[in-house]
Amino acid sequence: MESIIKTIIMGIVEGVTEFLPVSSTGHLLLTNNLIGFDEVIGGEKAAKAFEIIIQLGAILAVLFVLPERFARLARWRDNRGLSGLRGLGLLFITCVPAGLLALMFNQVIEDKLMDPKLAPITVAAAFLVGAIWMLAVEWYRPKAKVTNLDAMTWREALWMGAFQVCGLWPGMSRSGSTILGGMMTGVERKTAAEYSFLAGVPLMFAATLYSLKKHYHDLNVAQFNLLAIGFVVSFVTAWIAVKLFISFLSKHTLVAFAIYRILAAAAVAWWMIDWAVARHLLG
Repeated sequence: MESIIKTIIMGIVEGVTEFLPVSSTGHLLLTNNLIGFDEVIGGEKAAKAFEIIIQLGAILAVLFVLPERFARLARWRDNRGLSGLRGLGLLFITCVPAGLLALMFNQVIEDKLMDPKLAPITVAAAFLVGAIWMLAVEWYRPKAKVTNLDAMTWREALWMGAFQVCGLWPGMSRSGSTILGGMMTGVERKTAAEYSFLAGVPLMFAATLYSLKKHYHDLNVAQFNLLAIGFVVSFVTAWIAVKLFISFLSKHTLVAFAIYRILAAAAVAWWMIDWAVARHLLG
């Protein structure tokens, strides 16, 4: 029962944070440290595989939230706006930078930035850096020139892809980096968010398949059952989160998320200090 409860918690955290500009990877690493999820899933390797694979649930949620957009991408002969081969080409350009770097430095990222012992430090730092970046963009953002997805060009797609690389740092947020990159190049906030959702699907799908292939032998039948639970929970919560986020951006800025990131960084720092003091007193 304990394993199921902790799996549900991880699924909720993944679903809620995957497409919000707060970093799902950072939150999953911190949650794992707090509740000891790797102990119930079968070790550190299994926990890493779980954290990436349940992203597939969040990916499918986007397909259900924006079905008309994905349908237009499948219309090969319709190359107007973000449709057909033109739309797929734009998304491909956006995914290439982060995809290539993830393949090249995947092991380094897992061993260094995602190490459970170092995660609180790297994630807290990313929370704070991301918050400062968010506030700066909201304060100095240029006038929006691209106000809908069909107005996206190769220029915006390439720049958003370049900034998406920042999301490889746990705690920075892939969606947040992409949205901020879009806003810096003149893409309207809500449009940048919707494009980041679309661009995240192929990248996250590839990461999920890669992780499943890499860690398949680290998982047993019982662990796959927990993966199924996490998958479903992640799907439901991501579907709700994406719909609410799109609605939120229609009326508000990203400042609230920047404030949350600052508070989260402070909370992690306090936790680390408290843990260090307790460890020193005990021994």
